[in-house]
Amino acid sequence: MHVPDGFIDAPTSAVAGVVAAGALAVSLRGARRELDERTAPLAGLMAAFIFAVQMLNFPVAAGTSGHLLGGALAAILVGPYTGVLCVSVVLLMQGILFADGGLTALGVNITDMAIVTTVVSYAVFRGLVKVLPRKRRSVTVASFVAAVLSVPAAAVAFTLIYAVGGTTDVAIGKVATAMIGVHVLIGIGEAAITALTVGAVIAVRPDLVYGARGLQQRLKLRVNGELVDAPAVRPVPVAAAARSHRTLWITGLVTSLVLAGFVSFYASADPDGLEKVAHDKGIDQKAEKHASDGSPLAGYGVKDVSDSRLSGGLAGVIGVGVTVVAGSTVFWVVRRRRTNDVSPTSTASTASTASTGV
Repeated sequence: MHVPDGFIDAPTSAVAGVVAAGALAVSLRGARRELDERTAPLAGLMAAFIFAVQMLNFPVAAGTSGHLLGGALAAILVGPYTGVLCVSVVLLMQGILFADGGLTALGVNITDMAIVTTVVSYAVFRGLVKVLPRKRRSVTVASFVAAVLSVPAAAVAFTLIYAVGGTTDVAIGKVATAMIGVHVLIGIGEAAITALTVGAVIAVRPDLVYGARGLQQRLKLRVNGELVDAPAVRPVPVAAAARSHRTLWITGLVTSLVLAGFVSFYASADPDGLEKVAHDKGIDQKAEKHASDGSPLAGYGVKDVSDSRLSGGLAGVIGVGVTVVAGSTVFWVVRRRRTNDVSPTSTASTASTASTGV
């Protein structure tokens, strides 16, 4: 659903850019509360994984394909604020390096694909986990439903943006019907990927799933006919937890590299939902050439590499590498800011103030 340059007029794109910038500023502050020493590295990996899976277009209807948007997956695994940043990092890398999604439309894409999907999916997810049984399976089910709804929500958001600033004269009703219809189908694919990924992580490290925090139930034992709280489970040793975390991170990175470098060759070549609707309804009549069209990686291929399989695979591997570095850097800086906020000096100052009764 990457919106190219020329679909939306300049004033509307500028407003969307302001909205996106404001949301990113809020997300940077919010992510400081979500990230800790365990989850910050996972957030960088999350961005790389989303980049990789977005290369895997899957068929959804005759002549149409879809791909992961990633907002629901990121929000549930690493938190809604961090999730907005994850998807935004991916969109920035795709726009600059791979000429995927217009640069003047970057604000539109961030608003649509990062903000709307994350906000809608996490709101649905939190609502469901409050009413479902407090079990791990409920997290997976809630993830599926949240992801299903996030994709047509993004389609609605694009339709509204197009209604305000579309550069072609197409009946908005036709655009809405076509966009929502195809993206409901794409949402099912999004939901399957999201639920499988969340389920896999929660099976091995439930403590790293942001959306599952606080859902653990205290075990009960029956003693003399009465139910009593079971003794607290001993915490996992720090060294063992670090090894488990490192194993998960390496496994995730290798999986991302394999998906982008090898599996992506077998992805559907059909246009995605927005491309298909834009072509069929005439929305793309004023589409502009991408500013990064001459990039060595434009179109997800390496320039001057004639073998298409090798070219696409190398581009995918490079994309994963660049995204994990960019994402990890962003989240490391955010994490450092949080550490500075609770530095020993500030803690001592707070303690001194409390002791003097001021």
